[in-house]
Amino acid sequence: LISEGLKTVRANDAAGFCCCRFLLCASGECVKVFSTSTEECIHDLQGHTDLVTGVLLRPSNHLQVYSCSIDGTVRLWDFTDGILIKVRVDSGCFFHTLALSTSSQFVCATEKLFQLVAVHLPQSGDQLVESRELSAVLSNVSSNPADIAFGRGVCTPFSLKEDNKKGGLNTFTCVACHPKDDCIATGHGDGKIRLWRNFNHKKEYTYSTLHWHHNAVSSLCFTPEGTNLLSGGVESVLVQWRYNQESQRDFLPRLGAAITHIAVSPDGALFCTSHSDNKITIIQSCVKVSAVIQGLVKGESVQTDLIVDPRSKALVLNGKPGHLQFYSLQRDKLLYNLDIVQQEYIHELGLEQFEVVKAAFDASGTWLATVEERKQKSAELEVNLKLWAFDEQTQSFVLNTTISAPHEARITAMCFRQATDSQTTMLVSTSKDGHFKAWHLGDISKKQVMYEGPSWSCDFVGTYHGLVPECCCFSADSSLLAVSFQEVVTVWSPTSWELLTTLSQPPGAIRDLCFGRLSCSKYLLGTTAKNLLCCWNLLTCSLEWSTSMDISLLLADPLSENMAAFCCQAGCTDLFVFKPSEPRPLFSHKAVCSGTVTRAVFAPREKMLDSCEENSQWLNRSQLHFLTQYMDLMTFTTKAEDDRLMASSKQLVIDDSVAMTPFYLLLGKHRHQQQENQDPMSSLSAERTPLPQSSVAIKELLQTPAHVLPSTSFLCSMFVQSLLISVTDLSERHYPQMEKTWNSGNQQHLFQENPDDHQMICRLHLPQLRSICT
Repeated sequence: LISEGLKTVRANDAAGFCCCRFLLCASGECVKVFSTSTEECIHDLQGHTDLVTGVLLRPSNHLQVYSCSIDGTVRLWDFTDGILIKVRVDSGCFFHTLALSTSSQFVCATEKLFQLVAVHLPQSGDQLVESRELSAVLSNVSSNPADIAFGRGVCTPFSLKEDNKKGGLNTFTCVACHPKDDCIATGHGDGKIRLWRNFNHKKEYTYSTLHWHHNAVSSLCFTPEGTNLLSGGVESVLVQWRYNQESQRDFLPRLGAAITHIAVSPDGALFCTSHSDNKITIIQSCVKVSAVIQGLVKGESVQTDLIVDPRSKALVLNGKPGHLQFYSLQRDKLLYNLDIVQQEYIHELGLEQFEVVKAAFDASGTWLATVEERKQKSAELEVNLKLWAFDEQTQSFVLNTTISAPHEARITAMCFRQATDSQTTMLVSTSKDGHFKAWHLGDISKKQVMYEGPSWSCDFVGTYHGLVPECCCFSADSSLLAVSFQEVVTVWSPTSWELLTTLSQPPGAIRDLCFGRLSCSKYLLGTTAKNLLCCWNLLTCSLEWSTSMDISLLLADPLSENMAAFCCQAGCTDLFVFKPSEPRPLFSHKAVCSGTVTRAVFAPREKMLDSCEENSQWLNRSQLHFLTQYMDLMTFTTKAEDDRLMASSKQLVIDDSVAMTPFYLLLGKHRHQQQENQDPMSSLSAERTPLPQSSVAIKELLQTPAHVLPSTSFLCSMFVQSLLISVTDLSERHYPQMEKTWNSGNQQHLFQENPDDHQMICRLHLPQLRSICT
């Protein structure tokens, strides 16, 4: 009843065009179909049970596409309708790339060693076909799909001389075959491109060298006619080389991130580059960017918590270096990046630069607090605390206050007080220097007249017996502040800064602190380094209960009493959802992911779910999203949500004259249903209706100058009369048939309301999120 494992767009090497209007991209366990004109995801091709590694257009039918996966299957799809046509199972193989010939399907498979094998495709009418005819073409090949290329239907391995392999930087990184000539282009770790020729003749092979990239070449691709060669690397620049005129080159710089893969449409009109930040750029043949498809920005690590913007309901976390990304979970689309560091990022190995490590919103989304730090070998740690105010005009955050060195050491935690109308906005930060500080938003009336807007200042500095604070949190009504100092939890009053009480537990440093919500607001929960989950009753200031669990992450749902605990054991993570006041968990899920969960958040729903089964009631108000150590962003959905998403992904026949958008597909389906339910009499009448463009009224309306046109009421009546059908003609042609129908007792309405119209139109508002981060 609960499904998990939804991954975001992954711009990996398995990306390619089906035509100029569509782009297919492997995205985790599915294949996404994008429109090249609108950048929207048309639908997902779902069916694989593991990572999709290859996508390829079927040569005999350009409306069908093959996909291969590590699950050992090759699937054939009708990508326009999103229909699975055939599944081919090859037991014992894990497919890593895909290419087709007239009789066989070449794949790169692995059991223990990577091999290039030919798989025979048996002709069968069954949907599930098992292929057992495998023949090895080449053994001990590279596991990188970029190191395998096919051209002209020939596979000709050849050996390099020993003197051509000398040197530590000329390692092969990618390869491409010319579509017409006997030429192979290879990319190398030293940034050079080598064009190999005469390798299939008796005489010795020859090669020429092209050099522009200062680092390894990550991808190569020839255009369909072979007139140009495209290359890319970490420089974020697409280079277009003229074939046989290599001195002529075109550049497209500043693409934003390192290029990982290049693809070209079958007619050569569009190029496509995928990037290391989970982005796809669609480029015209004149080397001009026409569209950008940005998924959840993928970085090396996420140091901030997963937080939700109260205004836009977007997921906020680390994005590009020095930025925060705002990602819409409902639309599965990046909204924008906020530059926090506001310094140019320098791509240099070993250079230490500022990184965003903490971020927090206040309850209304008016203020955003960020912490950036930089550690250099020969200098002390640099820390900046920045406060950002939301600007209604620009609909973005504007820097308000910068506090240099807010603490003498690294900041460990930060949170806002959920202020009411009578309370002032407050931010609390804890640090390794043994102090926690309360930052207070000043009153504009107390500032100088020349200064515009309020600013922040330190209101209180707290400590406890020289211990190091690790985490802090406010209660639901902001009347209490809990700060953990190693093994001791202290509870403070934010109004008077009086230490109210201290809570202790068996030995072990506190790792997480969470206050209960709603009816469970009297409880305070914490996890320790000694694998304990403790619950204190704040009314009695005593330990209510504790249990032995190795919890890696604990968080509370802000809209309910529910709490989620991720427990890591045996290389996997288990999830437990519970209420602090009840002894048994509401929901548990074993092995939700491999490895540990590093970040998680409850994202409030735009609309509460009306009907949920008993074991999914905890998903009524909020949806749980969590990030694994492998940078996979995952979520939980109910069965009803999956059914609605699957129903909305079914598409109709595509009109080549109209741009492909989700709204067009929805409108096209609505019109198609109306045409199917229309009475034959109405169809006959409609056939006699002249086209508006050819009517005299329309011509007169469009061709007459505006300043001599009659009144609008006269034009409207003239236009309506031009569309009316002659009663005489209608009665002469159709009255006998109508009379016969009526006399036979058929009293069906000529115009019937389609019962599916309302349900179908409502699907326009359904979120298209089916896969969200790898």
